[in-house]
Amino acid sequence: MSISSVHAAAFYREVAASGVVWGIEDTGGFPAPRGSGGSRAMPFWSSQSRALSVVSNVPAYYGFEPVAIEWEVFCERWIPGLSRDGLLVGVNWSGKTAKGFDITPAQVKLNIEALSRT
Repeated sequence: MSISSVHAAAFYREVAASGVVWGIEDTGGFPAPRGSGGSRAMPFWSSQSRALSVVSNVPAYYGFEPVAIEWEVFCERWIPGLSRDGLLVGVNWSGKTAKGFDITPAQVKLNIEALSRT
């Protein structure tokens, strides 16, 4: 299993358990960089410490602050908005360049809801 797979699995488990998704924001809003395949993804993390690690260690995200988003709010507002805007969800990006899996908003919701029912 790749490190991105491990981080994605942790994202689903941890968000299902905590009911909170973490984004990062600065004065310009939430980042949504374009990936190597040309698609844009907005990164989210399963814990404040994971988000802080990226903010502290990735120069592109210096100055950003972690923002907690309740899962219910994420489902009601963020999932439809991300889908409408054609954005993917970056799950638990990590490393020196903040990389990881980019998943459709609908698939993120399905994956977490499946774990929430067990």
